Amino acid sequence: MTLWLELALLLACIVVGARLGGIGLGTISGIGLVIYVFVFRMPPGGPPGTVLGMIIAVITALAAMQAAGGLDLLIGVAGRILAGRPRQVTVLAPLVTYVLVLVSGTQHVVYALLPVIAEVSRKAGVRPERPLSASVIASMNGIVASPIGAATVALVGLLAGIDVGLPQILLVIVPATLAGTVLGTLAVAWRGKELEEDPEYLRRVADGKIADVAAQQALEGIARRRAIGSCLVFLAAIALVVGIGVFPDARPQYETIVEGITETGQVEMGRAIMIIMLAAAGLIMVFFKASPEAAVKGSIMKGGLVALISILGVSWLGSSFFEGNQQAIVGGISSAIQAQPWVFALGMFALSVVLFSQAATVVTLVPVGLALGLSAPLLVGAYAAVNGLFFLPTYGTVLAAVSFDQTGTTKVGKYLLNHSFMLPGLVSTVSTTVIAMLLARWLLA
Repeated sequence: MTLWLELALLLACIVVGARLGGIGLGTISGIGLVIYVFVFRMPPGGPPGTVLGMIIAVITALAAMQAAGGLDLLIGVAGRILAGRPRQVTVLAPLVTYVLVLVSGTQHVVYALLPVIAEVSRKAGVRPERPLSASVIASMNGIVASPIGAATVALVGLLAGIDVGLPQILLVIVPATLAGTVLGTLAVAWRGKELEEDPEYLRRVADGKIADVAAQQALEGIARRRAIGSCLVFLAAIALVVGIGVFPDARPQYETIVEGITETGQVEMGRAIMIIMLAAAGLIMVFFKASPEAAVKGSIMKGGLVALISILGVSWLGSSFFEGNQQAIVGGISSAIQAQPWVFALGMFALSVVLFSQAATVVTLVPVGLALGLSAPLLVGAYAAVNGLFFLPTYGTVLAAVSFDQTGTTKVGKYLLNHSFMLPGLVSTVSTTVIAMLLARWLLA
């Protein structure tokens, strides 16, 4: 009975926190922690310190690049690619979005890219719902596949103890998410009426509600040079992170003397990521004049702090619940997951729907999978299922895509779940997970 009461409290905190949005998930989890620890006398568990440290370092580097204009530069390049081939926007937009998010490690770039996609589509006579819905799903795939995305960073830190590193994860997840992006795009490539036949669009045109979107001012002169330099430093940092993951011997070794005994150690991957990303931020600020104040005030830092507080609270709450009921949980679900491995992937998807965060889902459920003794191929393959953020039409990028589509073709349905993103989201997530499971079984066994 106590277990179910504690589980109900956990779920209540998650639901209330998710409904509040922002840092609400983390703060409401704090209320749950007080009840767990001080009322129910449960062990306090603990947040994943290394994971949080890596996320902070990556966000700092991203914020510095944004302050130097690097993020605007990347968005501008993506916009020119789409504008150059407007009739192919349905296929190109999701691929460009996927690559941009994968390289930048943040979904914030999507907010600036969505109006470009909507405008290019409308002017080309292409139904904007098609590229916009597919691009939102592609952005979620890109963040899961990004070597510096918060969710990937969290997974790397958690799986370090079973000798699964960044290269193995990327080897499975990148091709799986890319294939899922393509299949999700094909699912909506011919969806709905053509734009010139859509009654809602024709009504808006007749009412004079369609207006041209102002073009973003291009970076010039010294601002452009600083933006390019910040991008090069950031991309070099990503390449270095991937390189030391592929070649672990490249990570420095050191010696410590404890009570007269010399011990040899090697820099852990998590700490190496922190060091490299903090250094990248420093180089961008010194050589490309990224303002520390602008970096702190930018959307990247703001979104990153929200994610950090949310992950801190919900992961701490989840670990306390698990540690207090470990024997009952392991005994109750281990046989079911061992018999049907897809159950764990389904759990990843379902929790991501509630948490609205891939990273928070990873730090909440993957430790449970490790405690259950799940294999590395299963954990890496199931990671691909963490993209349930589209399921409820309340996520930021989903709402942004709806608002940027002046034609009214991208919408939230009358029955809530029959929205524009459901079909590409389900097709992409299911196919990505199946492919990842197969690849992981083949490559990591």
